[in-house]
Amino acid sequence: MGRADARRAQAQESRRAGKSGGIRRLFTWKKLLGAFFGIVLLGMGAFGALYLYVDVPAANAMAERQSNVYKYSDGTVLARTGKVNRQIIDLAEVPKEVQHAFVAAENKSFYKDQGVDLKGTTRALFNTVSGKGKQGGSTITQQYVKNYYLTQDPTVSRKLQELVISLKVDQKQSKDEILAGYINTAYYGRGASGIQAAAQAYYGVDAKDLNVSQGAYLASVLQAPSQYDWNSATPTGKKLVKERWAYTLRNMVEMKWLSPSEKAGLKFPAPQKPKPAQGLEGQRGYLVEAANRELEKQGVTEQDREAGGWTFTLTVDKKRQKALEKSVDEQLESKLDREGSKIDAGVQAGATSVDPKTGKVVALYGGEDYIKHYISNATRQDYQPASTFKPLVLASALENESTTQSGNLIGLNTVYDGTSKRPVVGSDTPFNPQNEDGRSYGPISVQKAMNSSVNSVFAQMIVDVTPAKAKETALALGVPDKNFPERPAVSLGTMNASTWDMAGAYATLDNHGRKVTPHIVQSAEHRDRTVTPEKPKREQAISRASADTVTKALTGVVDAGSGSAANTSAYDAAGKTGTSEDNKSAWFAGYTPELTTVVALFGEGDGGRKQVSLTGTANSGRANGGGFPARIWADYTLGALGGGSDKTFDLQDVERGEVPPPPTPSDTPSEEPTESEEPTPSDTPSESPSETTPSETPTTPAPPATTPPPTTTPPTTPEIPPLPGDGDGRPGERPGGNGAPPQ
Repeated sequence: MGRADARRAQAQESRRAGKSGGIRRLFTWKKLLGAFFGIVLLGMGAFGALYLYVDVPAANAMAERQSNVYKYSDGTVLARTGKVNRQIIDLAEVPKEVQHAFVAAENKSFYKDQGVDLKGTTRALFNTVSGKGKQGGSTITQQYVKNYYLTQDPTVSRKLQELVISLKVDQKQSKDEILAGYINTAYYGRGASGIQAAAQAYYGVDAKDLNVSQGAYLASVLQAPSQYDWNSATPTGKKLVKERWAYTLRNMVEMKWLSPSEKAGLKFPAPQKPKPAQGLEGQRGYLVEAANRELEKQGVTEQDREAGGWTFTLTVDKKRQKALEKSVDEQLESKLDREGSKIDAGVQAGATSVDPKTGKVVALYGGEDYIKHYISNATRQDYQPASTFKPLVLASALENESTTQSGNLIGLNTVYDGTSKRPVVGSDTPFNPQNEDGRSYGPISVQKAMNSSVNSVFAQMIVDVTPAKAKETALALGVPDKNFPERPAVSLGTMNASTWDMAGAYATLDNHGRKVTPHIVQSAEHRDRTVTPEKPKREQAISRASADTVTKALTGVVDAGSGSAANTSAYDAAGKTGTSEDNKSAWFAGYTPELTTVVALFGEGDGGRKQVSLTGTANSGRANGGGFPARIWADYTLGALGGGSDKTFDLQDVERGEVPPPPTPSDTPSEEPTESEEPTPSDTPSESPSETTPSETPTTPAPPATTPPPTTTPPTTPEIPPLPGDGDGRPGERPGGNGAPPQ
């Protein structure tokens, strides 16, 4: 090698050595360590800034959204309302061993840690950045923070927020508060958010009634709700959830929360099959609507209910409710052709059944389906109660110790003139109603006039009482003041009332005159507030003697009158039929010593915008109160009383009334007027009533109101037994409201 080549080689070696030395000088251990601590300090500073910057936010909207639960009187669920199936409960309502099951399944160190799992969080961040999706490993506190304060988005920013907020929440809240928040916000599958909804969805019980085995399953299913639901899981899913359940129990033993012997005795608790969401279809919507109306009056507003979290327990008896639905289906719906008959398509049934001792509504029928027909036929007040009002006219006569035009005290034996179209005497407003099918009865007792629902008798009676006093009594009994003028025509029930209203009035009669106000809400509870429904006043609306006398009269209607379809030897019953003008509504209101029920049919046309005749319902002629309503009533009452009852009416001081004295000896002797044979029950309704509107101006001189014509011969108009019906076949006075759209 020449001298020049040697110098070049030496120069190259020198440059390589300088370069290597520069690198070594740049990456010394001191510098590397300094850089590491610098990065750590920078990270700590950044985290510190993040910690100061990130506040604990308000709860997200979905986390606090709850459903309302409506229950039958026995505590079973009737319906749920709200978009989220959740009820937030206090941790104290969850058994301790169930609480431990959740900790054992998700976070054994929960009671000792600071609310975060740095290793798990770091792993989750790495998987998120690398695109491997979300990863478990979070503590119960972190999961609670994610559910309650944040979202489920698998982003780095959300994960960092979760970390910071979890640390802060752990410092500010107790472990019990965090655990309660976690189990109340977690999603368990089957549409259930929160442990209370999950307990109902999987096991049909409240959270307070869960056992440790069931609790361990619910804690296990949280990991993969859709995959681990036993009833829809694949064989692999079933295997995995069983392993998860066993893992949870092993952890409980390890943590000394469960003994080995207790664990050995536990069996896997296969949950019940999923059930459809209990919405407002069928009768549920009508029951919920009636409850909501009452809640408004009790101070629980719509806004309160919309916030959710309420448990409303109704007075409705589940068995009696089912019995009422079954009776309507069997006695009416099964006979209707709603698709092929225009008349049948417009038939609407409604009913309210009340405990006459307490006023509790034990069953209610609002229509064929709340989803199809939102107007409740049980509470609607746009139809006439018709002759179901006549007993209230008698009640007022008794209560006011009223007398006839000839001065006789009114009672069951008092005799009236039952001539059809007989003009009333003593009224400034003329009125001469037609009896059913224009039949005249001549002299007839109040009892038999009630049995056959003789219009002319009760038109005169309300004049004897005065319409004002009759209205006063009716309002005291519970009839609403709707289209209720003080005129003789109201004796035929031309005001407006619902089955709910009339059930209250008849329950008051059943309760010996002590006021009964129907109510359907038993309790209203919220974790933040409890509302105790105001107890209705129980004052004496009318005297016991008056109420019991009316009851005696109404037993005759069932035993030997227009309500004979409700007659059975299985129970003691009293009742009254009613059919309104043009057969637009048909009623049966009746009671036993234990149960008061009012059933009605309504003719509805043009989508509920007008009232139409029921005549021709199920091809059976005139649909009077002694037909479908009475049969529904009888079938339901028999079922509701468990096949019958041996209790009888305890009647006191029944008012028999006065009858005119017999003719003087100078007259040809004649026997006391008697009525002809009572009608025989029949399934064939009577013919349609006359369509002629009764005149309000008397066309002939009026005979005495309560005595037969003063002659030695029998009355010129003989009494004719009525066809089976309810005596309401007349075009009654309709003071407004007819054909009005449902309210």
